[in-house]
Formats: sequence, C-alpha cells, structure tokens
Amino acid sequence: MKYKSTVTGIGESVAEFMEAGFIIIFNNNAPQEMADLAVLHTIENLSEDVKVGDTFVISGKQYTVTAVGGEANYTLREMGHCTLKFDGNDTAELPGHIELKGDGVPTVKVGDTIEIL
Repeated sequence: MKYKSTVTGIGESVAEFMEAGFIIIFNNNAPQEMADLAVLHTIENLSEDVKVGDTFVISGKQYTVTAVGGEANYTLREMGHCTLKFDGNDTAELPGHIELKGDGVPTVKVGDTIEIL
C-alpha cells in the first residue's frame, strides 16, 4: 500500500465539485479557504509515487489511475493535495490532477478512507 488516509472533513463546495466529476483533497491542516473546497483527510506518508495502473480506493469504491499530472505526486506528498478527476482520461488536464477510471464519483463522508495501492 502506497497511501492510506482517513477523511476528517467535507468542505462546503465539495458536493458541487462532485456533481462536476471531481474531488479536491487536502491534509486536514489546510488553510480555511482551501478547506471549504476540499475533502480533508489525516496527514499520512505517500510511500511511493502514484502512477498509471495503480488502484485508488475511495469510500470503498475502486478506481484505476489512468493519468498523473506532473505536480500531483509532489503536492500529494507535501500537502495531501491533488484533484481527483473521475473521467478516465489518459492525459491529466492540469499538473495537479490524477485521472481515475471507475464507476462514477464516490459519495465521501467523514470516517471513510482514501487508499492508493
């Protein structure tokens, strides 16, 4: 396992973003302006870079990584931050994006886990 974290908070704007097909995640020490936009989670160590073919498990739903932006591993490691897009594209739209393929956007709640295998 490369990463395992527990969801500690859900920002006010998260539901809107989920409807648009993405989730922003951040460590639970994020500044308030970022916390309002994000799924907050415990601060954990990313033991290896996320790469294409890895498995993301979010709130019990499994996804396959199809693309990783050039900054996503750095920001995930340093701030627990990246944008998870659920469209399965083979190219990341922005440097901080991780593209995921699976069955829709998960419903995330406090206490759920985020895992990278």
